[in-house]
Amino acid sequence: MQRLNHKKIIKIRSFLLLIIIGFIQSSFAQQNSPEGGTLNGKIICIDPGHGGSAATDSYRQGPTGEREEWIDLRVGLLLKEILEQKGAKVLMTRSSDVPFPLAERSKMAVENKADFFISIHHNATADPSVNFPIIYYHGLASENQAGVTFGKLLAKNLKKYMYKTKTPYSVVSDFTIFSGAGSSVLRGTYGIPGVLAEASLFTNPEEEARLKTREHNYKEAHAIAKAIEKFFKKDNLTISPKTPSKFPPQFATLQEADRMSAVAKRWHQDYLDGKKLMKKKDAESQQKAYDLFTQSARSFPDSYVAAKCHKYRAEILRKQGKTEEALKEEIRVKEFYPN
Repeated sequence: MQRLNHKKIIKIRSFLLLIIIGFIQSSFAQQNSPEGGTLNGKIICIDPGHGGSAATDSYRQGPTGEREEWIDLRVGLLLKEILEQKGAKVLMTRSSDVPFPLAERSKMAVENKADFFISIHHNATADPSVNFPIIYYHGLASENQAGVTFGKLLAKNLKKYMYKTKTPYSVVSDFTIFSGAGSSVLRGTYGIPGVLAEASLFTNPEEEARLKTREHNYKEAHAIAKAIEKFFKKDNLTISPKTPSKFPPQFATLQEADRMSAVAKRWHQDYLDGKKLMKKKDAESQQKAYDLFTQSARSFPDSYVAAKCHKYRAEILRKQGKTEEALKEEIRVKEFYPN
């Protein structure tokens, strides 16, 4: 009799366990299904940067040959899977390692009335010790509140999921690096919330090794997806029409391949040397400091010290009695370097 009761108890327990497991699986499926997703109904355009450029862009690769466009695509495809699980409709500007015209990337997002645009990139510089995220929004911070807000959300998420130690980050206007008109894909999609994200630098040997792994690529995709979820929970994130008269004068910077030069490698040392010279009061030292800050900002215009370089340039210009030039530099800092 006791043995029979014991068998019944085991059967009841097994039955209850199956019910609990079924409930958990059902809840999980609902949370991860498109119908119940947090991004249900959102149209998101993912733009994996570059593509099919191995023969022409020899500088766009890490120390052991890992190419940026390969990394961009892997992250983009993982992000697509995550966003679709959350209910989003996802557009991909490319799904393989092939060239795709910049204008067509923007056109895809605009014609499909995308709710969000994300261009995925990874950065390079002459200094192999450097590794930190850089997020670009288009235009002026005061006019593109949506881009700045998302940029900060994403930068913090990338730090959280991709970096084990404390690291700086940059949220900057695309005019810092493309001083004439900004980034093509952001310019072409202006009005749609979005950014161009350089999650890390593949010229850093340790980071290049991590970027080859699916685990690290997934961390990046996850960070982007979580930032997009947070972004759509916010209200009153406006994007105003651009006002050309509000833009500061163009500041010439080193571009892509030139940023791999010996001069560019001194970006941080130039900044530090400039700070030392600035403490001296004589006019010659002040001018030398100004020149070093200028060189640092030109070498790495989207770095986390570039804003400080422009701020110090403005202070020196004021000391030199060049008030109007100083004011323009202060506007540059405010509008192009909001963090």
